[in-house]
Amino acid sequence: MDILFAQIQADLRSNDALRQSGALLQALQQSAAGRDISVIAKSAVEEIVASPASAVSKKLAFDLIRSTRLTADLWETVCTGIRNDLDFPDPDVTAAAISILAAIPSYRLGKLINDCNKEISACFDSTSDNLRFSITETLGCILARDDLVTLCENNINLLDRVSNWWNRIAQNMLDKADAVSKVAFESISKLFQEFETKRMSRLAGDKLVDTENSVAIRSKWISSMVDFVWKKRNALMSRSLILPVESFRATIFPLVYAVKAVASGSIELIKKLSRSSNSKNNMTTDIGNTESFVGVSDVVSHLAPFLVSSLDPALIFEVGINMLYLADVPGGKPEWACVSIIAILTLWDRQEYSSARESIVRAVVTNLHLLDLSMQVSLFKKLLHMVRNLRAESDRMHALACICRTALCVDLFAKESVRRGQKPVAGTDIASLFEDARIKDDLNSVTSKSLFREELVAMLVESCFQLSLPLPEQKSSGMESRVIGALAYGTGYGALNWTEPALEVVEVCRPCVKWDCDGRTYAIDCYLKLLVRLCHIYDTRGGVKRVKDGASQDQILNETRLQNLQRELVRDLHEVNTPRISARLLWAISEHIDLEGLDPLLADDPEDPLNIIVSNIHKVLFNIDSSASTTNRLQDVQAVLLCAQRLGSRNARAGQLLIKELEEFRSNPSADSVNKHQSRLILQRIKYVSSHPDDKWAGVGETRGDYPFSHHKLTVQFYDASAAQDRKLEGLIHKAVLELWRPDPNELTQLLTKGVDSSLIKVPPSAFTLSGSSDPCYVEGYHLADPNDGRITLHLKVLNLTEIELNRVDIRVGLSGGLYFMDGSPQAVRQLRDLNSQEPVLCSVTVGVSHFERCALWVQVLYYPFHGSGAPADYEGEYPDEDPQIMRHKKSLRPEMGEPVILRCQPYKIPLTELLLPHKISPVEYFRLWPSLPAIVECTGTYTYEGSGFKATAAQQYGESPFLSGLKSLSSKPFHKVCSHIIRTVAGFQDFFTHMSMHVPGEYILLCGHDDFGASEVSRNVDLGDETTTMICKFVVRASDASITKEIGSDLQGWMDDLTDGSIEYMPEDEVKEAAAERLRTSMERIALLKAARPRKKSPKSDDDEEEERRKRSRTRMKRKKDTEGKENEGDGKNKGPSTLFKLTAEEVEHRALQAAVLQEWHVLCKDRRTKVN
Repeated sequence: MDILFAQIQADLRSNDALRQSGALLQALQQSAAGRDISVIAKSAVEEIVASPASAVSKKLAFDLIRSTRLTADLWETVCTGIRNDLDFPDPDVTAAAISILAAIPSYRLGKLINDCNKEISACFDSTSDNLRFSITETLGCILARDDLVTLCENNINLLDRVSNWWNRIAQNMLDKADAVSKVAFESISKLFQEFETKRMSRLAGDKLVDTENSVAIRSKWISSMVDFVWKKRNALMSRSLILPVESFRATIFPLVYAVKAVASGSIELIKKLSRSSNSKNNMTTDIGNTESFVGVSDVVSHLAPFLVSSLDPALIFEVGINMLYLADVPGGKPEWACVSIIAILTLWDRQEYSSARESIVRAVVTNLHLLDLSMQVSLFKKLLHMVRNLRAESDRMHALACICRTALCVDLFAKESVRRGQKPVAGTDIASLFEDARIKDDLNSVTSKSLFREELVAMLVESCFQLSLPLPEQKSSGMESRVIGALAYGTGYGALNWTEPALEVVEVCRPCVKWDCDGRTYAIDCYLKLLVRLCHIYDTRGGVKRVKDGASQDQILNETRLQNLQRELVRDLHEVNTPRISARLLWAISEHIDLEGLDPLLADDPEDPLNIIVSNIHKVLFNIDSSASTTNRLQDVQAVLLCAQRLGSRNARAGQLLIKELEEFRSNPSADSVNKHQSRLILQRIKYVSSHPDDKWAGVGETRGDYPFSHHKLTVQFYDASAAQDRKLEGLIHKAVLELWRPDPNELTQLLTKGVDSSLIKVPPSAFTLSGSSDPCYVEGYHLADPNDGRITLHLKVLNLTEIELNRVDIRVGLSGGLYFMDGSPQAVRQLRDLNSQEPVLCSVTVGVSHFERCALWVQVLYYPFHGSGAPADYEGEYPDEDPQIMRHKKSLRPEMGEPVILRCQPYKIPLTELLLPHKISPVEYFRLWPSLPAIVECTGTYTYEGSGFKATAAQQYGESPFLSGLKSLSSKPFHKVCSHIIRTVAGFQDFFTHMSMHVPGEYILLCGHDDFGASEVSRNVDLGDETTTMICKFVVRASDASITKEIGSDLQGWMDDLTDGSIEYMPEDEVKEAAAERLRTSMERIALLKAARPRKKSPKSDDDEEEERRKRSRTRMKRKKDTEGKENEGDGKNKGPSTLFKLTAEEVEHRALQAAVLQEWHVLCKDRRTKVN
């Protein structure tokens, strides 16, 4: 291998272009094979990039540079070579030099394009198509990046140049060369997409904060490009038609985006962000609705022929998607969406487009609301078949959520239209979803290998629950506003109009209670939850209401349907195939069934609903053969006993039947002692109610609409694959439903609706000084973390404090802990040139995080006060016909650096909270996960709150607890930013936090924090009253890996500092025990003093006679207790006389102190708020 590398280097040193290109191709081959070619890259930079060479050799050398990593010195050489090549007479060489600009590191890019701005601008006027193509393509990639926007913020001259270059790129869309025109269209597309979706920022590497200035800069570029495209739209459409058909795709998005921005009015909001709304060039403000609609129609007419005439599936899909984008503008026609959706659906069976089926379905279901009613109804069956065949679960759930929401929309809209006198449209009800034979068979069959039916039923039910919530407010027009408008029209803004489609859902999905799903219950639980909610709302227990009671015809019809559904479900009880569902279905029916409406003549009929319910109660109570994996007998028996109690209390005949069953159950050996006692109590209640029928209070057993069961099962105790599948399905459905019904608004949308003052425009965090007070270079830095990509970027500002100009300063950054550089190098070097006195220079370093560990970035500053004392850096003059070795020696001369001065800065430590991310799970899931994590560490800390003085007095005056101010001060600390939820209780003031390790999937960190008021007098002011200013805070951390807790336990004070910004001080366990012993001793001394003191006699005319009586009774009880203790001591023969000691441990005393403190505080709060305390 060394021989091969030596041969390649020898070929690179030759002047033969053919040998050089061959050597570079060999080097690229070795790089593709994974070998280290840094030695060859160095030779390529010095022999090809920094020297005259052919265009082919230059391009290959730049490709080689992209495939390896260079040192900072070699990047300087590359930049020097690029500057020389920009003036080279051969435009192909210049084009090759331009192409490498996109690979230049961002810390070096700003200075390079500033120095070469004239040469870069001259490339746009070149007669060479290749050079114009290269400059348009390269600048289109660079100018949309975040790092360049940041450079423009700090350099107004660079901003003007970049804005001018965007205008030149836009003009190149009309260039005579097809390749240049196509790449200009693509560059404008990148700018628009970057503004909408932030795609390019991730490619750029550095994650930066969007400040107000950067948003304004981007908005200015967007508005100028939209203006250009709108004015030149006819010329651009004509230019796109004469491009080759394979290049036509690139021209679609810029036209569509600009035209829609003008037609929808969003361009005005963008101009407000750019602060250019009052400029003289603002031409789009006087555009009327007619002109904007004509412009949209022109673009649609321009695109529509390609839907039918094109044979390229990708082109058909691109045209269809963009026409759907245009169909959403005000005044858009359903025909546009209809033609597009039909064209996209034709791609489903195209073999060459089979891998993009998810994209087809997503495009169609997302835009269903743009179609008219009849078209939507006709698509439902086909779409359900398509969704059923999707492989990706997330795509399937999103499509199902869209279909279910649209079905509810259509149903509500059609019903409201009929109410308002319009002709009904066939097939608009929910049942039409299940008219297809295959889906109907799947729904009615007991067993099925597919999960699709469970997903469909659960998604329908969850969508009904979303419909029952208030509709989200829509401030801006768009796709979502149409949906919200249709739902609002359908519900008529009525509180209960959502129950009509929900009633159809529970009717259609009734066969799901008979399913055998291999133990999975999530879909059936969802169904029963909706059924219980509807029965509670319509009060089915009270029977069907009458017109004279004030019921409407719709209400009477709905209640009758629900009563019939209940009777059908009663008959289905014998056919339930999932053991866990039997007790749940029994509870749902018996809680809401109308027992008074049953026919008394059918009391002996086995088909009577009450007889069926009682027989099924018997079956559950005496089912002793079931195992824990198929049923939860403890829960089932409890549920059935509650059913028996409530049924027997409501109806006399039910009470007689259930008394017999419960008596038999009590005498059965399968009943444990708890169940026997519970049965005895229930029997007493039923017998009491039956013997006092006139004393029954109607409010006692009222329904609440809650479904007390859950599909969750504690896998720590019982491992169950079906429970895991249920939780997975629940997570997928909830995520899809929330993303569709309650989406988090886009950052751009929030900026456009709330304006520039939005809280989304972040302020860079405060910087930390890293250099010493007397260092000649001042260095400060701040970091930004990107939890999505697992990256941390350190931004440094270097300031030359000396009076001389420093020609070169090197910033070296090393790592410790779980950090790594993206390119795998051990350290990063940033070379800064020409640092003038008192002029700040910015640079940044981006690192990745591999695992949870304390980490830091170590910065060294090397500056060269004697740099530049050697030969000139650049070889100027002609290349005479002399020996090539001498020529290369002259060109490779570098200025002598001299000895550097090394300044070692303080390490920049990354807080551990930056490595954490909130893990959003329910409290049920939290408590399920907590005991399953093996690694544990505990620690205790103290923090101070305002317990006395003016603040505490003011807090008490306004009914606020004095020590809650400490909790509120903690709420602004970092751990509240990374916690998923907080559970705060009144007694004990416990906080629970949940975290997930950010950069390692599957690693969890759970933190339980407990603020203990009773143990708060630790260091000073040992009083339980208002003077207490120190709180004990106990933390318990559990993690999935012992290395995490080991890392936390190695520096507990540092962990608390990271969590609370230094507000909590770690307290060792020895000190905690000493403080507890001291508190116990103090309390015992006080008790001795109180006993020694003679109690003051109360006046007989006191107003507190009752209080005094209570105190006497309590003292009497205490005296009896002490007498008993004294007798025991005398029996032991250890009579020691009077003593203040009593048999309570330190923990019990502490617990009593906690109870006393909480009760005292509770009384204070209740007294101020005039609340009665029971």
